Amino acid sequence: MTRDRALAMKRLLDVTLAGIAMVPCLPLMAAIALAIKLESRGPVLFRQERAGLRGAPFVISKFRTLRTGADGDGPIYSMDDPRVTRVGRFLRRTSLDELPQLFNVVRGEMSLVGPRPQLIGTTRPHEMRRLEMPPGMTGLVEVSRPERMSWDERMATDVAYVDHWSLWLDVSIILRTVPVMFVRKNALDPPRAAGDARP
Repeated sequence: MTRDRALAMKRLLDVTLAGIAMVPCLPLMAAIALAIKLESRGPVLFRQERAGLRGAPFVISKFRTLRTGADGDGPIYSMDDPRVTRVGRFLRRTSLDELPQLFNVVRGEMSLVGPRPQLIGTTRPHEMRRLEMPPGMTGLVEVSRPERMSWDERMATDVAYVDHWSLWLDVSIILRTVPVMFVRKNALDPPRAAGDARP
């Protein structure tokens, strides 16, 4: 199978699986939205511009896990940070805050599997190859103990994913993601800041 045909199959897999997942996930997302509104004032969703395929900007959506306005007060590295809401802690630990990205997948802005989308302008020149695949809801980094990786190691793992990509690799990552979602996570994973992108 040629790479172009395999990439077309990847897109078909994305649309099919995301569409199937939305059936049980829509009532769950409605319940999460209600829980967020009942606990704290502010929008249900957090939206932010990220770098997509070939660096093209798109707006990523997540369920809001912080108190309104807290994201402007610096990075958050611990679940114990008071800016993280109680509902937010649960969503972060189970990765359920990422569910709205299913709509990004259906729209073609993201894939189910790929390098996690970073802030625009934060990818170093030697890491640009990671932008040659659509960003993903999960990826090789996410199933490889990311809490033990430096940023350089994460970016190198993303490049390795692109270099060795196959449909079977995507299927393997999807299957490995399911148990990872339910592992207790005590650390947050903010995107790389612009100041960290210097060589």
